[in-house]
Amino acid sequence: MHSTAGFVGTRWLGVGLASILAVVTLALAFTGRLGLYINPDSAWFAILMAVVVLVGAALSFSLPLGAEADHGHADDHAHAPVTVDAPRAHPAALAATTIGGVAASGVVLLTLVLPPASLSAELAMSRDVGAPPLFAGSDAVTLAATGDTASFGVGEWATVFATATNPDAFEGDTVTLTGFVTPGDGVAGEYDLTRLVITHCVIDAQPASIPVAASDPLETGQWVTITGTVSTTAEGRLQIDPTSIEPIDEPADPYEY
Repeated sequence: MHSTAGFVGTRWLGVGLASILAVVTLALAFTGRLGLYINPDSAWFAILMAVVVLVGAALSFSLPLGAEADHGHADDHAHAPVTVDAPRAHPAALAATTIGGVAASGVVLLTLVLPPASLSAELAMSRDVGAPPLFAGSDAVTLAATGDTASFGVGEWATVFATATNPDAFEGDTVTLTGFVTPGDGVAGEYDLTRLVITHCVIDAQPASIPVAASDPLETGQWVTITGTVSTTAEGRLQIDPTSIEPIDEPADPYEY
């Protein structure tokens, strides 16, 4: 027969952990920090699911402990105490379940005490595989060629820089971009301006980087706002020639979408 402790543990790993995550999600939404974890366009769905989870958790208190193990085979014993016989778990399976439950509980409980934080520059560099960006398509290059770049961020310009077949077409375009500094490709007097781009949530965050021609060294991870123009190098690569570089604090919304 399952013990009361077993039923409490089952409910904690289900309803308990889900409720904590729902509360954290709503707290982040109310404080305007949910965007640190998911695309704001998807925030409504996360908030709705959090409310549904909390409603379900509240309703679960109307069920007695162990009711989830009663599959309704004894309707004629509805008023009898719940006693469920089950095969004895293998010690290895029991240990794995316990360790997994403790680990999951620890991770979820940490969300209550750790302050919300953005992804770091080090993570952005670790995710940079040197391939062209995947989050923008040919439409970004087309808009850039027509000069319609007022809404472009680092992500769109990274796509243009990586895929443009006629770099000279963008010579002299003015830009004002915000991002953090990461090391370049080893070219002297050059570093990258980088931004993490999110499609749905931080799990799919991809780094977007564009080279900046600047001799003044900046610390990796420093946030800056750069104003300048697009130029081409002797090798035919696009880069930003800055006219001003302003160090700033990390913005409230550090990602592009």
